[in-house]
Amino acid sequence: MKIRNTLPHLTAVLFLIIAFTSCQEDFGTLGSDVIGSENLSTILDDNSKVIAYSRRFGAVQTNDLPLRQLGTYNDPVYGKSKIELVSQLSLLANEPDFGFDTVLDSVVLYIPYISEATVTEEATTYTLDSIYGSNPINIKIYESNFFLRDFDPEIGLSERQKYYSTLKSTIMANPSNIGELLYEVTNFLPSDEGHVLITPDGDDEGDDPDEELAAPGLRVKLPISFFQERIIDMEGSTELMNNNNFKEYFRGLYFEVDDQNTDGNLFLFDIAQANVNLFYSYKVSEDDEEFLNRALSLVFSGNVVSLYTNEDLPGDIAAVVDSPNTVEGEERLYLRGGEGIVTIINLFGDDEDENGVPDKLDQMRAENWLVNEANLIFYVDQDRVTGGESEPDRLYLFDAKNNSYLQDFVEDGTSSAEPFGAIINHLGPLVRGSDEHGEYYKIRLTYYINSLIRDEGENVPLVLTVTNNVLAIGLQDLKNSIEIVDPNNPNPDDDEEDDFRSVTGSSIITHEGTVLYGNRAVNEEKRLKLQIYYTEPN
Repeated sequence: MKIRNTLPHLTAVLFLIIAFTSCQEDFGTLGSDVIGSENLSTILDDNSKVIAYSRRFGAVQTNDLPLRQLGTYNDPVYGKSKIELVSQLSLLANEPDFGFDTVLDSVVLYIPYISEATVTEEATTYTLDSIYGSNPINIKIYESNFFLRDFDPEIGLSERQKYYSTLKSTIMANPSNIGELLYEVTNFLPSDEGHVLITPDGDDEGDDPDEELAAPGLRVKLPISFFQERIIDMEGSTELMNNNNFKEYFRGLYFEVDDQNTDGNLFLFDIAQANVNLFYSYKVSEDDEEFLNRALSLVFSGNVVSLYTNEDLPGDIAAVVDSPNTVEGEERLYLRGGEGIVTIINLFGDDEDENGVPDKLDQMRAENWLVNEANLIFYVDQDRVTGGESEPDRLYLFDAKNNSYLQDFVEDGTSSAEPFGAIINHLGPLVRGSDEHGEYYKIRLTYYINSLIRDEGENVPLVLTVTNNVLAIGLQDLKNSIEIVDPNNPNPDDDEEDDFRSVTGSSIITHEGTVLYGNRAVNEEKRLKLQIYYTEPN
């Protein structure tokens, strides 16, 4: 990269690069004019390391997710994932009064897809979002007999119960946990067609029924006799008195997926918009001759748990993510959503004097560097990644020790934008080539690096994940925390507080994965890079 020399007596440029890299690469315009260049990786050698490796994290908390998935997705690198669901249902109104001579007309389950409506004078059409795959699947809907309790008895019922992605094995261990099969959707593929709903007659005699168009979604009719017995006939009982009683009595629904040995399909949805409606007709009093129409709504609230089943990883990937080289780093870095894989990054290399601060960071503090811009550059391994729609557009980087975002996230001026265009200065979107295949991600760390130097902040391990929404940064716990090896601490104690123990919910509901070049990649020009452009005070 050729840099204009305008202030030769004031400013220097540091490329702190893991292994040798070409100076011909251009990663964008700097925020200030800088001059001079020095490749410290060839001068300082081992003192200029960034160590990065990937870990598979296993079971992860899947209640309280921002969105839900249902179906299967076959990743071209990591293989197939199946996502199923078990959920409680809640009464919208306690102690429902069904009137007299009640007739249950229909019971409809409706799970709307994420879609956008276009309304014209001629018609309303819908464009679907977050639908992946084009092969049909079968979806079986069962009554669930598995009780999802609210509070954890192992800690004195003082905290809410956490449910994990591996809950299916617990449910299936006892056949009685799965109740009656209520409906099977065969050869299911999401459709962009809306649903025409017939509403009751108008107020005047002879009025035609009204029609209403509902957005596209999974919409099926469940058996009337089942809900007549379980709900309508229970009017006035303690089971319908409140939702605590109701959830103990009617424990919810279980959604099972069969991909029919194909790649299947997967859709994302907001379960807060889903419901089961019981449509019935009734009389206000025994003496009335006229029937009125009403609906009782059951909503998907309370405990909702996503259940993940992954195919075995390819052997070479499994070996690396289960037993990574945490001291020297790896040739390749792996990222996967769901019950997935993350990458852990340690900056600045060795701490030979064992004072808890890397030697390079000590030098930067002593010389009082002012960082103009700092970036991590992650190149995509295009030999392993198919490209196109199977690649995640965004990544998220956070402080692994404190489970928090970096200061650069807060300072990003694009935070008020829609998710796809938000936080693009700090968490740069995937840069694609003319063939739409991903080339690299650039993560800006200017504020974080400056805080390490000028405020003597703690140099913590960082975690990189995939995400489908950089603004959704709420955390979900891992069932088993993962030890993070800190190269700056030669005598770690047994304190588990420093372990990696959470990921964002948005990472869990991101289906894509990718492969990046690590700090020890054979291709030296594609190795993981930390760039620092800095000014030394006079």
